[in-house]
Amino acid sequence: MGLLNVLPWMVLLLPLAGFTVLCLFGDWIKRDKEDNGAGIVACATVLIAFGFAVWIVLLLAGQVWADPARYRAALGLPAAASPYQPHGPALFQPAERTTFTFYWIEVAGLRVPFALLLDQLSAVMMLVITGVGSLIHIYSLGYMAHDEDRTRYFSYLNLFTFFMLLLVLGGSLPLMFVGWEGVGLCSYFLIGFWFKKKSASDAGKKAFIVNRIGDAGLILGTILAFWTFGSVDLIEVTEAVTSRPTEVGVGVLTAICLLLFVGACGKSAQIPLHVWLPDAMEGPTPVSALIHAATMVTAGVYMVARLAPLFSRSETAMNVVATIGAATALMAATVALVQTDIKRVLAYSTVSQLGYMFLACGVGAFGVGVFHLFTHAFFKALLFLGSGSVIHAMSGEQDMRKMGGLWKKIPWTFWTFAVGTAAISGGVPFLSGWVSKDEILASALHSGKTGLFFIALFTAMLTAFYMTRLLCMTFFGHFRGGHDAEHHVHESPWSMLLPLVILAVASAVGGVVINIPHFLEPVMRLEEHAEPHYGWLPYLATTMALVGILAAFYLYVMFSDVPARIRARGGVLLRVLEEKYGFDLAFNWFASRVVVDGSREVLWKAVDAGLIDGTVNGTAGVVDGVSRVTRFVQTGLVRAYALLIFGGAVAVLGYLVWLR
Repeated sequence: MGLLNVLPWMVLLLPLAGFTVLCLFGDWIKRDKEDNGAGIVACATVLIAFGFAVWIVLLLAGQVWADPARYRAALGLPAAASPYQPHGPALFQPAERTTFTFYWIEVAGLRVPFALLLDQLSAVMMLVITGVGSLIHIYSLGYMAHDEDRTRYFSYLNLFTFFMLLLVLGGSLPLMFVGWEGVGLCSYFLIGFWFKKKSASDAGKKAFIVNRIGDAGLILGTILAFWTFGSVDLIEVTEAVTSRPTEVGVGVLTAICLLLFVGACGKSAQIPLHVWLPDAMEGPTPVSALIHAATMVTAGVYMVARLAPLFSRSETAMNVVATIGAATALMAATVALVQTDIKRVLAYSTVSQLGYMFLACGVGAFGVGVFHLFTHAFFKALLFLGSGSVIHAMSGEQDMRKMGGLWKKIPWTFWTFAVGTAAISGGVPFLSGWVSKDEILASALHSGKTGLFFIALFTAMLTAFYMTRLLCMTFFGHFRGGHDAEHHVHESPWSMLLPLVILAVASAVGGVVINIPHFLEPVMRLEEHAEPHYGWLPYLATTMALVGILAAFYLYVMFSDVPARIRARGGVLLRVLEEKYGFDLAFNWFASRVVVDGSREVLWKAVDAGLIDGTVNGTAGVVDGVSRVTRFVQTGLVRAYALLIFGGAVAVLGYLVWLR
């Protein structure tokens, strides 16, 4: 039995084992308030799983690169390897299931195996989930050291990791859905972890409810896929769809893709189902990093990439994915410009970067979308954990208007945060974000969607601006939080700083050292064709990013009074951005007026009380009235019966006489 059949199960089950141990023996492990045994157990399971994930990636990489000619021949590729082309119709080389499978659903001819699907795509996702996840676990040792409920916290983190691994390793749509719902449940637990705080419990409920809307689309898409292909197995669906022509109009393939994409919009926070993600900041900061970087929000992008053969067969679906992605990227970037909470800036940044990933998938560059997912995991985890270090130094303060001048007081946090800012801004060549964003821009340009290209380019400049704004307001200038707060500013412990340093290194070189598009080529290769070389594009992208960086530095360091004057003048645009384009207001209006008032006035008073109760009570009233009249027919008095008979006889005789 090969290692590639065993190792995925080890990666999957280790976090589940950690969760089980903490649930059963958590109180015994945590012997006193200062003991962090639960955190050590949780970290150990994810770290070991990460080691197995690295082993899997090395084994798969060895298959690809040890004998390239033989491997390419097995895939039907030409012997002479050409450069990776991130454009054009996607082809797909089916992966293989692992062993130890069994049928967990057998109903009326439907047989769904509990099988794991291992290939380069799922291996990359495993590496992100366990690698970044293990660093977040380690960071949590310091961040949650004084929280009395840290055993519950670490058990949730392990369960979250397990469900996300199940999602990316599941070999069928129903098994993927189990992981899909599992991460939704764990996000509810973790976002509302401090449930005694109303804002946290409300945020957890909001995330749970909004995602149920998206999940309805995913369920309907799965049902329609089964009705169309007769299977929900990912390999069988892939093989079935490859024989179908590309759908130009709106047909069954488009319907399946759009329904599945509704689910992706919910999980990956795309318009209009993005409203839950900024409020998810109410959970502990490591939770924010885990959700935004390594787990939940990447699920939608992964699903679209996994079903690339299906989506690529529908031009309408591809256009919808690209358009929604571009619109979300631009919308979230503009909202981030006016946020003052350090974590909310990063939250809207995540929404924007996810839009970039969907834009790449929508123009056919699925591998590039996954590449940006990979690099984004590093620098977004770094930025969120860095913001947690700032909040820790500021004794819980998150308002950037009360910060400033922190670079001297917390230098390790500052320098690592600066690396993450440079990476996501795309202004520094060869950093991970610069490499993957450049690929997305090239993909959009080559696809012929010039409008989307310019939206992506402008969004890149906005990203550089608001991230530099965050850096300047937090670390430069003078301290604005008061003398007492300044006196208590302190650097974080090394359990928190070490993950920051590792993530900073990964953010700097991860996009260059690890060639993700080439690694994904066996399962997400594309038709080989001549492609123009945009030698000027990196210079243009870098220039736009530098414009954003310099503009933010000019406004928030050199002339820091200008933003206050701009804000004081207000204006319609500023109010629109501060109200986040009214999405929350629209959802609140719909919930209160349509759902609550509609349920009360229409469903309850009109339908339930008026129609249903009226019908039932009216029927009872008619029967009661008829009964009250007819009961006089039988009184028990003989003379009454005689009188009734006499009256009847008179009536009959009178009728007969009248007829004559």
